[in-house]
Formats: sequence, C-alpha cells, structure tokens
Amino acid sequence: MTNNGTILSVKDLKTYFQTEDGVVKAVDGISFELKKGETLGIVGESGSGKSVTNLSIMRLIPEPPGKIVGGDVVFDGIDVRSLSIDEVRKIRGKRIAMIFQDPMTSLNPFLKVSTQLMEVTQLHLGHDKTQAYEHGVKMLETVGIPDPRSRMDGYPHELSGGMRQRVMIAMALSCDPELLIADEPTTALDVTIQAQILELIKDLKARMGTSVILITHDLGVVAGMTEKIIVMYAGKVFEQAPTKELFSTPANPYTRGLLKSVPDPAHEQGKELYQIPGLPPDVAHLPPGCPFAERCDRVEDICRKEYPPFVQINEGHHSLCHFAKEVYEESRREKAAAA
Repeated sequence: MTNNGTILSVKDLKTYFQTEDGVVKAVDGISFELKKGETLGIVGESGSGKSVTNLSIMRLIPEPPGKIVGGDVVFDGIDVRSLSIDEVRKIRGKRIAMIFQDPMTSLNPFLKVSTQLMEVTQLHLGHDKTQAYEHGVKMLETVGIPDPRSRMDGYPHELSGGMRQRVMIAMALSCDPELLIADEPTTALDVTIQAQILELIKDLKARMGTSVILITHDLGVVAGMTEKIIVMYAGKVFEQAPTKELFSTPANPYTRGLLKSVPDPAHEQGKELYQIPGLPPDVAHLPPGCPFAERCDRVEDICRKEYPPFVQINEGHHSLCHFAKEVYEESRREKAAAA
C-alpha cells in the first residue's frame, strides 16, 4: 500500500477488442485510485465499459479478441500488467476477488457447492479437504445461508437466486481479500434480496476493512454504499466525484440525464417519465467531438467538432464536458431553489 493509503491505482487503462467491424475501444483511458477500506461506485448505461474495466484489472480479458493495449494497474505496489499468468493467479481469488453478474452462469451446474467453495481455500490457503469443507460451512453461515451443511452438499440449481449470489459472495470472501469487485451483484434479484445482499457487502466491508468496487447501472444502489463515484460512457470517464457531491451538484449533462431517469415516488401521475433520448454510440465508430453530443440537451457546435476537456470542478470532482462549470452552476442553482 502507498503512503497515502492507496491500494489500487489505475492510470490511462485502455482495453480494445478486434472485431469484424473494426477496433472496439471498450475502455479508452480510464484513471482512478482506491484507498484501503473505501468503496468506489462505477455507473453508466450498458456497454459503457464498466465490466471490461474491472475484468482488465483482474487480467480476465480473453486474448484474442481483446487486449489491454495501454495503461498501468498497480495493486498494493504490484504492477499487475507485468505479472505472469501464474503470478496473477496467486493474487486473483486470494487478494483480489470478484462477484460476477449472474451467479447461475458463474457457478458450475455440474459441481456441488462444496466442491466449488473448497477449491478456493485448497488452492490459496493450503487447506486439506476437511479444513476446506469446514471453512466453506463457516463462510455460508457468515453470508446468512440457513442450514449451511446441507447447502454445501447441494447443486446450484437447488438454490434460489439470492442464495446462489450469497454462495458467490462466500466464495469471493473465503480468503479475506483486500479488494472485492462486485459486478452488478443485485441484477435479476427481487428488491428485498437486493437490499439484503447490499447490506451483507456493507457489513463484511466494515468487519474486514475490505476495499470495494461496486459496478452497477442503478444509481440508487450506489447512493448509500459508496464514498465516490465514476460515471462511464463510451469507454470514458465522463464524471468522477464524491458520492454526495455528484448526487447534489452533477457537472455533466450525461450524469444529470441519468439522475433524472431515476423514478421519483413524488412523480406526477400521468406525466411521462424522463429518459435520455437515443442510444449509446458504436464505440468502434465514434463520431468526432463529444461521444454524447447527439443525445445531449445542451449540445453546441463545438461539441460535435472538438473532443471535450476533463475539467476540474472541485478537489476530486472532474467532468468531461466543454460546459462542465456551467452545468455545475446550473445544478447548484437548482439545489438552492429546491432547498
């Protein structure tokens, strides 16, 4: 860990995919830092590059067609990109763990839960079968699964969606990782189970001091879970800020659009809900200028011609927009008017 407590530093990360339609710049120059015990939220529409960013950190990009073509990923002082596959495997699962989007496809349907849980600690902690089995039971109990011994001997299809997700969390936390990456951990779960899973991650983070990266397209999920947020669009960071500041005074039209798209319980009946017009661009054929220009409600000629600068608003708050400071001031006025 660095002197300022940073456990993960990502600088100018670029991950491209070779396709029949050309080079897809899925992640194109992402930079951020994560401190010990901190939770970072990464949000954005589907296809914005959220998952690819974190698969790149884990060195799980399939080559070909994908390739990390540039940038640095430094975990606890270790240059992850320079490691051999064997060296990466010693870190992956032990010091850095990931909860994947869909537990049904992440768990092997042909293997018992016990086999899949035991493999992690046998590989990374040197447990024998008895130790690994008992540790697995303990982890299932930790994540709130009732009757853990009987669940250990079951198959994934015999568990509910919430239980399968808890098994994935138990597997990810089996070696007390220093960094947990949760890739849309509540997708396809009902609201009650979503709340339980998020509370579980928050509780485990508090007890173990684990740093967390939470990937989601649901801004409501990150509101009470994170200290800071990155908003991604077309493989770029469009805005990054402390969570409270981003929600109260966003400085990017895209972020404002995402926030306005969140349903409001006080929404006037019969009035159409807001949605950002159009669709995200094809990242293999990005237009000149700002990638969001064709969907932006305050677009001007410069937006279609020149790529926007990454403007600093406050300490820790940056926005990729020609009019970032004006958008920020608009947000401040709206906040003051609503108070």
